[in-house]
Amino acid sequence: MDLKFDDPRTILLATNVGLVTSDGLAGPNIMSVAWSYYVSCAPGMMAVCINPKHATYKNILKTKEFGLNICAADQAVLASVSGMASGAKVDKIKVLQELGFEFYTGSQIKPLMIKGASMNAECKVVKEIEIGDHTMFVGEVVDLKADTSKNSLVYANGKYWELGKQIEKPSEEKMNEIKALLEKFSKK
Repeated sequence: MDLKFDDPRTILLATNVGLVTSDGLAGPNIMSVAWSYYVSCAPGMMAVCINPKHATYKNILKTKEFGLNICAADQAVLASVSGMASGAKVDKIKVLQELGFEFYTGSQIKPLMIKGASMNAECKVVKEIEIGDHTMFVGEVVDLKADTSKNSLVYANGKYWELGKQIEKPSEEKMNEIKALLEKFSKK
């Protein structure tokens, strides 16, 4: 079964807004991706899923490195511009600079990184996995910066959101009840 990106059933999935920066055959580029993940603690690894039609795919395939920048809640314009045009046809970095967004040079990779993002991970590709119509690039994190004072931008239902009300975890009493049930129904 194919799942369309704008299908009312699939837009219910909430995700961060990852902006992948790259620099290669298509020159410096930035792209919005819905599929960016933290996939390993030791060593630290992050993954992004990119369709081979995109300039970012060609850049990463050639250079084996990428930046993963998680948009802060105040960066909806940045996220929208990054996803609006192909980096093969438009210099989105220059468009964003004209709009007042700033970039900095990574310490371990060539692609530019985004100032003001809630998180910036510089990654070196260690694995490429074809998954349907996308390729997952798994990158070992070689440098990581975060601004814990910022909320990350969230994408769900075809819209941007900022996390708001915190939902409390179950009470200690409820957790003890759950643990007892887990023990009761454990497969021995």
